[in-house]
Amino acid sequence: MAEGKSKRAPLKPGPDGIVRLSGGNPQIEKGYGDEVVQRYIAAMPGWQSAVGKRLDAIIEKTVPDVKKAVKWNTPFYGVEPDHYFVSYHCLTKYVKVAFHKGSQLDPKPPGTSKQADVRYLDIYENDAIDEAQFADWVRQASKLPGEKL
Repeated sequence: MAEGKSKRAPLKPGPDGIVRLSGGNPQIEKGYGDEVVQRYIAAMPGWQSAVGKRLDAIIEKTVPDVKKAVKWNTPFYGVEPDHYFVSYHCLTKYVKVAFHKGSQLDPKPPGTSKQADVRYLDIYENDAIDEAQFADWVRQASKLPGEKL
């Protein structure tokens, strides 16, 4: 086998035509704008799609001119191109929301990270999203310098 080549077989699309990565995260092509983010949300498995729709709606309402992109099979939101303040992706049992400068939010989102500035919010199937708190974190995060990605 050639050096650097993986022995794994390529991932195959499910019955819906979507390739899902580890934990069920949909593999969606890199792109910019609402359309590609909506494709990602529609491809989120089961109950997670409704969570994605809700998060997207709260972010749009809180930051009306938000810029959207999908990179690395993850939707990102920012106030200027290629600078993002929040993203999320699917894991087997929850949706992981990442606030890229979350350590600067008050109160801080509950999940810690190996990266000093990043804070997480994990949303499980039967969790009620505290929409007011989430919107406040989004508002605060959108006023901070975005993470260049």
